[in-house]
Amino acid sequence: MYNGISLQAKNLVELAKKSFKDSSKTKILTITSGKGGVGKSTVTANLAYILSKRNYKVAVLDADIGLANLQVIFDIKPQNSFFDFINSKCSLEESITKTSYENIYLIAGKSGYEYTQNSSSLIFTRVIDEIKALNRFDFLIIDTGAGLNSYVKEFLSVSDNILAISTTDPSSITDVYTLMKMLSIDKKSLMLCFNHTNSYEIGSKISQSLLALAKKNSLNSEFMVKYLGNLSSSTNLATTSRLRKLFVKEFSNENFSLELEKISNKVIENIE
Repeated sequence: MYNGISLQAKNLVELAKKSFKDSSKTKILTITSGKGGVGKSTVTANLAYILSKRNYKVAVLDADIGLANLQVIFDIKPQNSFFDFINSKCSLEESITKTSYENIYLIAGKSGYEYTQNSSSLIFTRVIDEIKALNRFDFLIIDTGAGLNSYVKEFLSVSDNILAISTTDPSSITDVYTLMKMLSIDKKSLMLCFNHTNSYEIGSKISQSLLALAKKNSLNSEFMVKYLGNLSSSTNLATTSRLRKLFVKEFSNENFSLELEKISNKVIENIE
């Protein structure tokens, strides 16, 4: 009898937790890429800035395990990372660092950090749930690492709002298709944009080819690829990166900035 009551009580607690999390205003956007070096973190930081200028409160989680670099892009030195929270060295609030940009907060990772403890316990999923339960942010943007290791897969599992950053490099496109195959099993769609691509039409044609390949190989017929647009190259991107500035703030009228504004509109339209 006691075990039966305990199980019912546990179920009620879990139901209450789920109800609270579902009522959170925080929308989760996971940004990923198969191949490294496609500008994923740059897009993440600049997209966060665009959303913040629209009066959205944005938290950015640097989930690139071992290669965290968003604190460099935002030019801050967090006292704590989310690994410190996981390892009970600080509270969740203490792991959230206010950046110098209004409405943007960083939950930092750790460069060179090798994390193996509890790697199969869905601990990252629970961290996301706790951030969402704070109900402080309009958006939580998760910047994953490159590839599809177990860490990346766990971060991809926490939301149906996934944006892949690719280039027109053949290996990068192949990685996007691998991502599509994985996500089509239990996700409804994938948002996609092409960085370092100076033509909207090029990205559109590649997206259509990926869908045709998916259909040919009998992927889930209801799975959608939502092409959001292209991001042009600019010599000033390297300059702002070196100076630890955000491109869309410093060069708001360049093509990259204008294109990312359009992409942000589509993100807001598609996010669940």
